[in-house]
Amino acid sequence: MPTPPMILLLSGSVRSGSSNEAALRTVRAVAPDRLRVVLHEGPAELPHFNPDDDHDPLPPAVARLRAAIDEAAAVLICTPEYAGTLPGAFKNLLDWTVGGTEICDKPTAWINVAAPGRGHGAEATLRTVLGYTGARIVEPACVRIPVAPGTAGPDGVLTDADVRERLAEVLDALTA
Repeated sequence: MPTPPMILLLSGSVRSGSSNEAALRTVRAVAPDRLRVVLHEGPAELPHFNPDDDHDPLPPAVARLRAAIDEAAAVLICTPEYAGTLPGAFKNLLDWTVGGTEICDKPTAWINVAAPGRGHGAEATLRTVLGYTGARIVEPACVRIPVAPGTAGPDGVLTDADVRERLAEVLDALTA
């Protein structure tokens, strides 16, 4: 039996209890059996991006990130907005993808879980950076699904049935 295609989930937050990571954990929970959904661990472990270090051998955390992106059939991102743009740690993660070709033409989308009226700066920056990487943005899978803080269960998965259904629809759109 062939291995199901892998969808790589990238969280833009390193904060414990993040609504963004809860949304991605929920995507993993609602994923159909035809997909293998993997949440990338370790964005905080990445070294600060330095073009002088973007060569083989890559720093181990960077090599793991690029290998995960390369293996993925698609990438799904959920990131907060800090000071009108992407959080520094997540921008650093994305900077490490610019020098590689792993994300080029890879179906990529994002979920914005911010409260209405927020998160537009992060989306705009994400679109710009992904343009530099050559990622193929899947517009129907780029959605806003506001998530109220504290709505995750003890397992870190969101409990709202409507949110869970919409997250499943995102996976369907990303993999269509």
